[in-house]
Amino acid sequence: MKTNKFTLSAFWVAVGFSSLLWMKNDSIAAEKLPLDKIQLPPGFEISLYAEVLGARSMTLSASGTLFIGTQKAGKVYAIQTRSEQNKKPMVIAQGLNTPNGVAFRDGALYVAEISRVLRYDGIESRLNDVPKPVVVNNSFPTDRQHGWKFIAFGPDERFYIPVGAPCNICEPDADRYALIKRMKADGSGVEVFARGIRNTVGFDWHPQTKELWFTDNGRDRQGDDVPPDELNHAPKPGLHFGYPYCHGGDIPDPEFGKKHSCSEFTAPVALMGPHSASLGLPSGRCNNENDARSSAA
Repeated sequence: MKTNKFTLSAFWVAVGFSSLLWMKNDSIAAEKLPLDKIQLPPGFEISLYAEVLGARSMTLSASGTLFIGTQKAGKVYAIQTRSEQNKKPMVIAQGLNTPNGVAFRDGALYVAEISRVLRYDGIESRLNDVPKPVVVNNSFPTDRQHGWKFIAFGPDERFYIPVGAPCNICEPDADRYALIKRMKADGSGVEVFARGIRNTVGFDWHPQTKELWFTDNGRDRQGDDVPPDELNHAPKPGLHFGYPYCHGGDIPDPEFGKKHSCSEFTAPVALMGPHSASLGLPSGRCNNENDARSSAA
């Protein structure tokens, strides 16, 4: 496969950071963070905004409330960004099972745990008295490996949710694992959008074409230099991106590669480098009430 140098006007990939940074100890000064070593695209700046233990994903409402999910802390936070008096993070949910993914739509906060999606209705007016969540869908696998979820609403008004492979490399049930699913906002109409995806933790839609782009973290235990992580493009549903048979577009898997040719699958648009673990793919568009985006932290 020919590797392209990738440039797409509104897209950039966040590799393990975002404009929201967190620190474990309040006594650690902001200047201790090596922000000067982070390479950003032209026109971007980065600085410490707030301290949130375990920040992993975030989404911003149209009225300026920033919601933050965590992977290991089991908590969801909120920051009222338009309040100059108090920008301290508030814990609005806790004791959850890896509430990694957060999304906001029509006044409600959606939170993805390992096996289910919750919805907190009217959340912004009840940050100090959080309502009991509605269980939107609880049909997802309970496997913890690659079970944490990055979530977002697409331009088709469907809710997109990935289910990673429950292993480093295996041949799991193709209807339950290593894929991206989508469903209606109420949790009905669940369907598979794309397959052959080991673990995506960042996706978004091109603001003009409305087509899906997503990251995929490649397998381990093949050394430090193989295989590369991927940036993929899914202009339509039904595509297969190779896992577990092919990696990086043209690298057959040593265990499963003999079952299929790499030519059978959709090749990545760009290779991200082995074990780079790209977290997040924001398009850079402005939010509105029905189109809040999520980003990785």
